Amino acid sequence: MELLLPGGAEAFELAAKFCYGINFEITSSNVAQLCCVAEYLEMTEDFSKDNLGSRAEEYLESIVCKNLEMCVEVLQQCENLIPLADELRIVSRCIDAIASKACAEQIASSFSRLEYSSSGRLHMNKQAKREGDWWIEDLSVLRVDLYQRVMTAMKCRGVRPESIGASLVNYAQKELTKKSSLWNPSSQTKVDLISTEHERLVVETIVNLLPIEKLAVPITFLFGLLRSAVMLDCTISCRLDLERRIGSQLDVATLDDLLIPSFRHAGDTLFDVDTVHRILVNFSQQDDSEDDMEDASVFESDSPHSPSQTALFKVAKLVDNYLAEIAPDANLKLSKLMVIAETLPTHARTVHDGLYRAIDIYLKAHQGLPDSDRKKLCKLIDFQKLSQEAGAHAAQNERLPLQAIVQVLYFEQIRLRNALCCSYADDDHKPMHNSWRISSGALSAAMSPRDNYASLRRENRELKLELARLRMRLNDLEKEHVCMKRDMQKSHSRKFMSSFSKKIGKLSIFGHSSSRGSSSPSKNSHRTDSRVIERTCASTD
Repeated sequence: MELLLPGGAEAFELAAKFCYGINFEITSSNVAQLCCVAEYLEMTEDFSKDNLGSRAEEYLESIVCKNLEMCVEVLQQCENLIPLADELRIVSRCIDAIASKACAEQIASSFSRLEYSSSGRLHMNKQAKREGDWWIEDLSVLRVDLYQRVMTAMKCRGVRPESIGASLVNYAQKELTKKSSLWNPSSQTKVDLISTEHERLVVETIVNLLPIEKLAVPITFLFGLLRSAVMLDCTISCRLDLERRIGSQLDVATLDDLLIPSFRHAGDTLFDVDTVHRILVNFSQQDDSEDDMEDASVFESDSPHSPSQTALFKVAKLVDNYLAEIAPDANLKLSKLMVIAETLPTHARTVHDGLYRAIDIYLKAHQGLPDSDRKKLCKLIDFQKLSQEAGAHAAQNERLPLQAIVQVLYFEQIRLRNALCCSYADDDHKPMHNSWRISSGALSAAMSPRDNYASLRRENRELKLELARLRMRLNDLEKEHVCMKRDMQKSHSRKFMSSFSKKIGKLSIFGHSSSRGSSSPSKNSHRTDSRVIERTCASTD
């Protein structure tokens, strides 16, 4: 009888007390059992007025369904009464009551946060604490199948996505951290296998319940679910859904989020590179689709300061840091490193310092790499986009192939030549703009104060070199002047001397003409040269 009767011996005892007229109290902890046992024993109105079934139903409708906490408690009691509790609509009535109550509480909380601004307009105070989500903690005690039905009903009733997301985070933290089998995948006991099945069901259920809105749940939580899904070997659709959601908001992720451990055989990489590659592909496809949708607004889509372009810059920096983190792995194949680096479009990186650093770390950790592979790897770097410090390091890097070093030296020479042209052509700004154009044709990002200071120091060094060349030319002219002066003194020709002095005065590169004596041009040139060098040194310091 105990095995067949809904509610077991306790429910049968209450039914017997009712038959013998013994008083007892109907509460939220026993009303579900009373409804089920009354239906099973046919204690309905067809046989007696005010029978056990009608009294339990009255209590359920008038008391339980008007209180959210009681509904949750009744749902807990229904876990062992299904499917009979479903046939009597006990579960569905409690779920509808919970969803309606939560939605009403949320609306009341929203009205309480309305206030008038200084201009007299009504607006929502976002800083005020939300008090309509107190039910989140209460729902965390439900079994996963009943919790799923409650969340689905809430979404249909229009509960805020942020509240749904907060409830999912709270439920996952309780269900996935209270057992240790998730962190001991090597254990093979029967209890651990059952626990793993439960956790797999929890992860897949939560993924199905995630709101479609972006940022409804933190991206760190999505990465945590993805790690659990990989570890628990969840369905492919579950993992792909998480990868798609993460890819749509990858610009707010951190390096720690991307470092997903690999749980495969011993010869595999330390981190799961394939999963990160699929996430990057999702991000790139999402970025391309946004660009296609915004083709009408050319100024917005092509602008370097548009939101999509900003997200692209952030993800490019994140990927470079990720490559530098996984590069020392001895099991990391060259093809996997290259496919991660090539996933983003070429215009995503305005500076290639991070990519060069990652490749240099990989070359240092894989010193037995053939020369052909090193050349293939260095083709990923646009040496024209290296900063001065990175270019100087690359020019002396013995790990790079000779062809790459030649490219570095070539672009450094072009950069110095453009800087020289800019310093002497003040009214012509075209060379300056051309020197800072990237290969895609768009202007690179603004220079940082550190790069600007380094550029000024480089230009000052070039000015010093140019002044040294001018000084050598001046010395040669002075020597010619002295030699010709001796010849003129021998010929004793005053007329020739005066005409020669005028010609020499016109040759002065600083514009100073003097006819007082033969030594004055040399003195003036030395003074002018020393003053210019002193000013240059002062500006450099």
